[in-house]
Amino acid sequence: MAQWIIPDYFPIEGVVFDMDGLMIDTERIIKYSWDVMGEKMGYSRFGDNIFQTLGLSRVQRNEYFLKKYGNDFPLQDFLDGYHQVYAEYERQYGIPKKTGLLELLEYLKNHGVPMAVATSTHQEHSVPELEKQGILPYFKEIVTGDMVNAGKPDPEIYRTACDRMGVDPSATVALEDSYNGIQSAYRAGMKVIMIPDLLEEDAPIKEFLYGKMESLQKVQEWMERGENKI
Repeated sequence: MAQWIIPDYFPIEGVVFDMDGLMIDTERIIKYSWDVMGEKMGYSRFGDNIFQTLGLSRVQRNEYFLKKYGNDFPLQDFLDGYHQVYAEYERQYGIPKKTGLLELLEYLKNHGVPMAVATSTHQEHSVPELEKQGILPYFKEIVTGDMVNAGKPDPEIYRTACDRMGVDPSATVALEDSYNGIQSAYRAGMKVIMIPDLLEEDAPIKEFLYGKMESLQKVQEWMERGENKI
């Protein structure tokens, strides 16, 4: 049985959410789309690359592919193709929210806790996805990968989110699933809680964690137990 690290309570000024793999179950669909397109291009298990690129920006991911597969890798063909596969999957099946997301958002809203999104995904994709999921109105700020100079694990995106909300990073919770995102939020001075998605092992980043919980539902339960601090 997994042992989840339950943090102590402290006065919470704000909460910043990652998006992919944290609020919305997109990373599994991206992995599937990479596998499908990779197979068409003659690569087996291409989707496994996602484990090395979780949390990275578009530019960082593209650099990763070219470094690993060479400058002759047909990057644009791959990108166009996997986006089509992803869009078709979303059209047929939809993209589910993570367990407990809506309840946590409502809980924080009802307690007057400001919320923001810090996602490596570009604005042109992230904002429409948040709108489709019906959760965009909950957030005071949306900081996307194309709005910062340095992507995760650099702390810029989380520092920007805290600055725009007007909150002290040391009194703000960051909810993350990727190693790069966890390091980014930690380096911004935040209290980082890991909600595992594709990456479940916390050993590589345990020193950066304030806590680790099974789901967003568990985050709400933790907050409810320390409600005098919120």
